[in-house]
Amino acid sequence: MRPRDIARAREEFPVVYVPLGTLEWHGLHNPMGADGLQAEELCLRCAAQGGVVFPPVYYGESRVNSLLETDPRFQGGICERMGLPPDAFAEEKFPCSGMQQLELYQRLLIQIMAEAASYGFALAVFVAGHYPLVEPARCAVLTYNQWAYDKPWKRIGGLALADYLLLRSDYGEAGDHAGGWETSHLLCSDPDTVDLSLAEKELQFGIFGSRDPHEADARFGGEIYDRAAERITERVRRWMENPQFDHGLTL
Repeated sequence: MRPRDIARAREEFPVVYVPLGTLEWHGLHNPMGADGLQAEELCLRCAAQGGVVFPPVYYGESRVNSLLETDPRFQGGICERMGLPPDAFAEEKFPCSGMQQLELYQRLLIQIMAEAASYGFALAVFVAGHYPLVEPARCAVLTYNQWAYDKPWKRIGGLALADYLLLRSDYGEAGDHAGGWETSHLLCSDPDTVDLSLAEKELQFGIFGSRDPHEADARFGGEIYDRAAERITERVRRWMENPQFDHGLTL
């Protein structure tokens, strides 16, 4: 987008969507960046109703907490399949501790909110493709609002959400990890990144959820993208109508 495009979009609907992803094992059949791809597609569908989309955030989250690569049940198998030494993901190989990495990521998201505010937007919406990132995003929203509470300028509002949280009442088991839910997403939005021949039963590794990835369907992926986008934009519209009652609330 060029400057005039941004200004025009902001005047029409001053909301910025921020896709949050990571690089993480999503089975042999899906790309490592699956979470960011899904978050970006969901943000784009939301912004079709108004607003803009920031570039996806793929880096900065803790690399020793809440990743499949750090799960003792799967770490060895992932290293073997990727041709890495068994201690490739050990905490001592990172310059910051797990807690420090969590704090750094929260500070990054606070900075992103401030950047969105500097461009004149009224609301920043973090969309977490990697589910655990919704928690540091919530913390960032609350911390930013506490910092900006007594500042003389108008502070930006913030929301943090993940699609499965919005759709739990619609589907028996909303969300998964590299199963039929996420793979359906990718077949819909980024089909060239998926190889279902690598999702056969004997090849599946590090997959969670009740939906088999080999039965993933692009139509279902589009359905759940659209339904989540509908819930998000409904929530955003409510915030825009009554921002004074809703600063810092999250989904």
